[in-house]
Amino acid sequence: MTTPIVARRRAFTTYLYSLHSGLSSSTSHRVSESRQVLARLRRSFGGPRQQAEAYELVFARNPPESEQEVWLLVAGLFALHPQPRRNTRSLGASMRKLSTMRGASVDRRFTQLLARDREALAHQLRQTIRLLDSEDVPVDYDQLLDDLAVLLGDRFRDDSAQRIRLRWARDYHYRPEPRESTEDTPAPADAH
Repeated sequence: MTTPIVARRRAFTTYLYSLHSGLSSSTSHRVSESRQVLARLRRSFGGPRQQAEAYELVFARNPPESEQEVWLLVAGLFALHPQPRRNTRSLGASMRKLSTMRGASVDRRFTQLLARDREALAHQLRQTIRLLDSEDVPVDYDQLLDDLAVLLGDRFRDDSAQRIRLRWARDYHYRPEPRESTEDTPAPADAH
């Protein structure tokens, strides 16, 4: 059973994902509206006045008071890299996929992302999302919102935040061993 706060987060990210689907709508009015909303959300990074333009869009979705800034950030990040809903596990998994495309230069960026403190994390995330957008690497915004609610919220100093960073690192660094072809491997003999 999902908690009420998780259900509110999912309703919010569903709204964000609907903006992406609106971009490919057959209705020109919906396409135009989605573009305008995404532009307002992207501009929210420009400063206080521009962020105030995004308040209506985010606060209409009823964010918990303790997560208002996180929801504004995630809305802006989504607007930088709108996409359909995809499950990628974590931001670490998205960065791992990017590293297969761009090589070792992503290692340094990922390490910087993990090392950022609460105050600098939002800026680093904007750069990371732009980089992921440049290669069309998917981001799971449902999971990102959950993770950032901890990393940027009141619990940023407890074990929950450390577990999120460890999950990102594990998803980034873990490379499963390639499976051996079963064609060359003899079938096991029956043990009768």
